[in-house]
Amino acid sequence: MTYPKLLVKRDIVLKNVKALKKLTSENEVGILYGVTKVFCADPELAKIYIEGGVDGLADSRIQNLKKLQNFDIDKILLRLPQHSEVDEVVRYADISLNSEISTLRKLNEAAAKAGCRHKAILMVDLGDLREGFFQEEDFYQAVEEVLKMDHLILEGIGTNLTCYGAVIPKPHILKRLDDYKQGVKDRFDYDLKVVSGGNSSSVYLLGKEKLPSINNLRLGETLIRGTESSYGKQLPGTNSKGWVLQAQIIEIKEKPSVPVEETGLDAFGHEPVFVDRGVRKRALIAIGKQDIVNESLYPVDKDMIVLGGSSDHTILDISDCQKDYQVGDIVEFNLDYVGVLMTCTSEYVDVEII
Repeated sequence: MTYPKLLVKRDIVLKNVKALKKLTSENEVGILYGVTKVFCADPELAKIYIEGGVDGLADSRIQNLKKLQNFDIDKILLRLPQHSEVDEVVRYADISLNSEISTLRKLNEAAAKAGCRHKAILMVDLGDLREGFFQEEDFYQAVEEVLKMDHLILEGIGTNLTCYGAVIPKPHILKRLDDYKQGVKDRFDYDLKVVSGGNSSSVYLLGKEKLPSINNLRLGETLIRGTESSYGKQLPGTNSKGWVLQAQIIEIKEKPSVPVEETGLDAFGHEPVFVDRGVRKRALIAIGKQDIVNESLYPVDKDMIVLGGSSDHTILDISDCQKDYQVGDIVEFNLDYVGVLMTCTSEYVDVEII
């Protein structure tokens, strides 16, 4: 056995996906994109999404979408395309999110060269201040030009909230998507197929508010952990403990809680703060900040305290634990979304689906 290891409980993840597919469908959100970037588009995990009923696989990176090409399902590029990758975008993604007319022109050229038609969702910025057209006229000018392109299909519109500005999706904010959709209909006599109302932060509205015109959500955290990301609430019928990190103890020693000499900056350039609890039993485990941040670790043993760490080590206080831990023992942690993302990305953490 090799450690550290991320155990993925297949039944829990599948249950979460099915629960969200049911919830979105019941609330007239008929198109569900499963975001695969959190697990680097591992094909075996993508199969769970597909079995659970997602309508497309969405990722921020072309490198990940390449891994999904054998699946007969829509592939969506979430991050705005780079000019340098348009040829690969039209090859490996059926749909991409866009907010720059210069990029749309290059996608049209790339699709013409490839002899295909590529679908574009135009993103509008509703105040979170990440990607998207901010001025309405800029958006409508882009619509007008895309509709004249021979190798692009205007698939729909979308928005992103909470990821940068932490703006919580509210009905009056999302209503603007309805206004944009109607504006496209009024100005160009064109019906948009997709109105994408955001990510896991919009899920809290399902069952509470009627989402105007929205028929698509792009979900990652909610499928992975069953939590919506606006308020962190667990959704009915889901489970957040489908991802368990295992790490091995490599040292156990009794040591003071506070360094014994003058301190400066740690390995990451920060000035650490210590709580003096006296002499405590401490355990080192073989995983560190190169793989995961301490704030994302939630010990299964509730008496264990995560003290901190360095690039390759995490330090635990095990003084109050009922178990008599020994060097070589395996300790387990539940993870938040960031923890799953980081451990899946680290080449030093093995992933095992059970």
